[in-house]
Amino acid sequence: MREGRLAVSLRQAGPIPLDVEFGCGAGDVLAIFGPSGSGKTTILRSIAGLYRPAHARVSCGADVWTDTDAGIDVPPHRRAVGFVFQDYALFPHLTALGNVMVALGHRPRAERASRAEALLARVHLREHTARRPHQLSGGERQRVALARALAREPAVLLLDEPFAAVDRPVRRRLQDEIDDLRRDLAIPLVLVTHDFEDVVRLATHVLVLDQGRSVACGPLTALMSRPDLEFLRDAVGLGSVFDATVVEVDAGRGLVHLAFDGGRLVVPRGDLSIGTSVRVRVPARDVILASTPPHGVSVQNVLTGTVSAIHPGPARDEAVVQVAVGSLLLLAEVTRDAVDRLGLAPGRPVHALVKSMSIDVRVVGGATPRAAQ
Repeated sequence: MREGRLAVSLRQAGPIPLDVEFGCGAGDVLAIFGPSGSGKTTILRSIAGLYRPAHARVSCGADVWTDTDAGIDVPPHRRAVGFVFQDYALFPHLTALGNVMVALGHRPRAERASRAEALLARVHLREHTARRPHQLSGGERQRVALARALAREPAVLLLDEPFAAVDRPVRRRLQDEIDDLRRDLAIPLVLVTHDFEDVVRLATHVLVLDQGRSVACGPLTALMSRPDLEFLRDAVGLGSVFDATVVEVDAGRGLVHLAFDGGRLVVPRGDLSIGTSVRVRVPARDVILASTPPHGVSVQNVLTGTVSAIHPGPARDEAVVQVAVGSLLLLAEVTRDAVDRLGLAPGRPVHALVKSMSIDVRVVGGATPRAAQ
């Protein structure tokens, strides 16, 4: 696999409006998140060379694939891009093995069958090589499509709504497999999705798109702590997302302790074990603020921080308070009356209370996601 940073700049007024500029490093997952018709798939097609905007520059490492100013437009088959389409785009008359072999034209003929078998085994389809698409489940067809994309030995992997046609349990297994692959391959991965679970589970960075225009782009943890992004707020609700590690298991009480840069959280154990890496989401509506340390309450998670900023809430009488806890910006949705009563202002110390039962925990790094319930 060839490593390098993907850099994309696309602009045009129509027929599909585009105004985006972003990068994605080796080993990173950039999730393009936005409403239907916002141009998400067009961006992937532009990277792959299947669509050419009026003004564009697409490069990966030292390779320039598109530069409209310089007259460069490398054809799709010469771009080191693996593309997994939403509808799989498998050849119905070919077996799973045959579908993967068609992407191995760059390999000597004698090697293609064994290489295709190895790729199918990598996506857990060793026993299904002779089956045709109609004999496979939706998740199995998606794995064939993924193996075919990997057969191109891509420098960039593009995934267009890869879990749209599968049910939730299959979606989670595929998420795990893709997460394992991106760690092994260490190449940029660009994921188009409309499902926020995909973003929380897989993304390291997020591009929020609206009508072809980049609304925001940056690391997942930073964007999730921004209350000004109306689309995210309306689509999924405000909440902070960050990574943590299980550092203590209290089996007798059915709890685990999670450490993050800023403190610790206590959540129900599930089947989490020490050393497990997890991604945590704390809904802003489930964060209670206090001006003094609380006593005699059932809430075990009390994080001490400083008010970073206060923003208008979704309703006139509401406010969103950003609380700096270590490097984390924790969001809390409260009433304006609460802000006044507590004397909250930027720079003031504050205590954030979070119910263990309201914290969503998802395992990262190839294990099955778990929700703390």
